[in-house]
Amino acid sequence: MARRRNNKRGGRKTFGARDDSNAQKNWAELVKENEKWEKYYKDLGVIPEGEWDTFKQTCQAQLPLTFRITGSRKHAHEVLQLFEQRHLPSLTNVEFEGELIQPPKNLPWYPEHLGWQLDVSKQVIRKNEQFSKTQRFLVVENAVGNISRQEAVSMIPPIVLEVEPHHTVLDMCAAPGSKTAQLIEALHAQNDEPSGFVVANDADARRSHMLVHQLKRLNSANLIVVNHDAQFFPRIKLNDGKSFLKFDRVLCDVPCSGDGTMRKNVNVWRDWSTASGLGLHTVQLNILNRGLNLLKAGGRLVYSTCSLNPIENEAVVAAALRKWGDKIKLVNCDDKLPGLIRSRGISEWPVYDKAFTKKEKGDEGTIESWFPPSEEEKSSFHLDNCIRVYPHQQNTGGFFITVFEKLGEEPAEPAKRPQIPDSKEEGPEGKKLKTENGSAPAPAAIAKKEKLPRDANEEPFVFLDPNHAELEKCWKFYGIDDKIDRSCCLVRNAAGEPTRVIYTVCSALKNLIQSNEDRLKIIYSGVKFLVSQRSDIECSWRIQSESLPIMKHHMNHQRVATTNMECFKMLLLESFPKFEDIESSHVDDGFVQKMKELSAGCAFIAVSRGEDKESLFLPVWNGSKCVNLMVCKEETQELLYRVFGIETIAKEASKSEKKNENGEELKEETPAA
Repeated sequence: MARRRNNKRGGRKTFGARDDSNAQKNWAELVKENEKWEKYYKDLGVIPEGEWDTFKQTCQAQLPLTFRITGSRKHAHEVLQLFEQRHLPSLTNVEFEGELIQPPKNLPWYPEHLGWQLDVSKQVIRKNEQFSKTQRFLVVENAVGNISRQEAVSMIPPIVLEVEPHHTVLDMCAAPGSKTAQLIEALHAQNDEPSGFVVANDADARRSHMLVHQLKRLNSANLIVVNHDAQFFPRIKLNDGKSFLKFDRVLCDVPCSGDGTMRKNVNVWRDWSTASGLGLHTVQLNILNRGLNLLKAGGRLVYSTCSLNPIENEAVVAAALRKWGDKIKLVNCDDKLPGLIRSRGISEWPVYDKAFTKKEKGDEGTIESWFPPSEEEKSSFHLDNCIRVYPHQQNTGGFFITVFEKLGEEPAEPAKRPQIPDSKEEGPEGKKLKTENGSAPAPAAIAKKEKLPRDANEEPFVFLDPNHAELEKCWKFYGIDDKIDRSCCLVRNAAGEPTRVIYTVCSALKNLIQSNEDRLKIIYSGVKFLVSQRSDIECSWRIQSESLPIMKHHMNHQRVATTNMECFKMLLLESFPKFEDIESSHVDDGFVQKMKELSAGCAFIAVSRGEDKESLFLPVWNGSKCVNLMVCKEETQELLYRVFGIETIAKEASKSEKKNENGEELKEETPAA
């Protein structure tokens, strides 16, 4: 998990745009040579001599754009169908500056055809009309969480982890969060209210807060983000206060030298040396061992890096196997990910020190675990079960993945009460953490406490009495049943009173938070449930769309109006349409009648679209004379295009122009939330 950092401000970030520190030069002009790297990997012998030139040329080429389609089964397949039917045909047989451009292709190993790759440069994406239109589609779908831009090989670890809805999952080094998002999606794959949860951790305080931005769009009440050094991740108390949580699944995507990312991080070419791998080896092993400690018997752990260096990969895995003996084993994944071209793990490798001098076991200044296993160990370790993915095999980055299964428990640890460290004194992992450019930060940069994002919330988590007067109003007003755990509502303020926002978490996380306030440095948990609005109406609290995937299963129909597609289209296109205008158009008289019967405030519309399409359940604001659909601009644009084929083209920051599939302009403005 190499780190990249972009210090520029104010630049417009577009879907698919790449950033590097040599922005004035195009990729072809940048120097992508490193003699030590070439000598090291030739000596290592993992790339057959006849493939070396292809391997190196691929490493020197830019990485293709890849993305995956997310969401529930019906929803994801609808977005997939949209891409395949409205975009894919126009991206086939396209020429740019006299050259035929490769059409987007499906990642054959990604489940249900939901992973895609575009082998085109950003210049083509920006200048070619067809690709530019697709880029706009990707931007909008990405903004609402239907698509995630992610490097292809980075998608592999969460897939082989095989997360199920009832699992407790720990992501030890979670930032920037693309793999964590996959874990959350897997948790919610079968229902909106899974019993499991994901603990997403990162050692860097600022990156922990930035992680929230990536994950909160998934609207999961089953997520908690914490900030700890993964090497010393604290034990989490269970309700009884005596026993500790063991996880069903653990992801160790550890900090690494990142030489598998040289297709997007050009500085890796300049900075690569053996020192990075040697220096990170102990940290990586510590994180892996801590992850195995926190894993329950019968559980599964995935260890991964975006490095091809065996010192960071097989050497770390071998050291863990050596320590744990028959309590763990490597899982063979040959039958997983059909269509993925991969290589097996290795059991022999040379060791070069920082001065690039070849070393033998026992030499001064070496660590025993750097070196290959003995002949006896090779036969029992089965390092060939590790997965190596090389860039030239199918035009990806480089990656290493190993799946562990835990067969037995380690001896019980003495119960220790860990101290929550200052963010500026997070421990050894912070010293080894890689920057986003793949190089180690300067000591001064580590010592300086980074400024947190402006919207970072460091207030405590205070759970409300389910019989609190404000909550009682909401239970009654919205007709929320008692099957939901009403004790899971919380606020983020020292007073512990519901003043502006009320959040909700799943029951398991409520217990975890309450039992570990003195053990965990919690950054984020809970989705927005209620937001305070006007005080001159029957209920001043509005249910937020973030919590609707949960709450729609627990509300009766007293605040819900069904409507047809034509009326829904009008609500998307017009802000605050008057009841008299809807009535005069006769698009849905029953809907208007229902809304008039309701008191002012938050209400909901249910739109049925047939068995093969996802039904929609969205919030509206019901006024005395009008109604307004309460969804953000990006979601409005996405729904118009996905449901009605109406494309929005931004001309100004505050305005947008709509066109239908025939290119005819629609004059209505996109309603804001």
